[in-house]
Amino acid sequence: MLYIANDHAGYKLKQVLLKYLQKKMIPYVDLGTDSEESVDFPIFCKKLVNEVKKSPDNRGVLICGTGIGMSICANRDKAIRAALCYNSATARLARQHNDANILVLGGRFISSAKAKKMLDIFLNTNCFGDKYQKRMELIDCI
Repeated sequence: MLYIANDHAGYKLKQVLLKYLQKKMIPYVDLGTDSEESVDFPIFCKKLVNEVKKSPDNRGVLICGTGIGMSICANRDKAIRAALCYNSATARLARQHNDANILVLGGRFISSAKAKKMLDIFLNTNCFGDKYQKRMELIDCI
């Protein structure tokens, strides 16, 4: 399942992505927030993290103003590999090399068109495995 959550600064971009997902008939669960009224992003981040880690097939999208806060918050959980991406190449590499399970976007810095393309790449790219899996396991040793 795909989960998506945001803070107030990510609300507008999330609305664009939700319409895009509906058009492509991709199922998702929207975990909020539902307006541009100021909220504390960790609340929504943690809701998404708790859902994503329930299954290795789950994916997530987090959106805040820069993406930095959501990225830091999500990566506190050992089961999460949240990647702050800013173009198609980073979205692809996040999946291929790092098996990212959460795409993080900066709503104030990413255009709608770029965000849609990044989302497509994130959802349709597989991890390479092999040496990259070893590197992911080494992260847990630090």
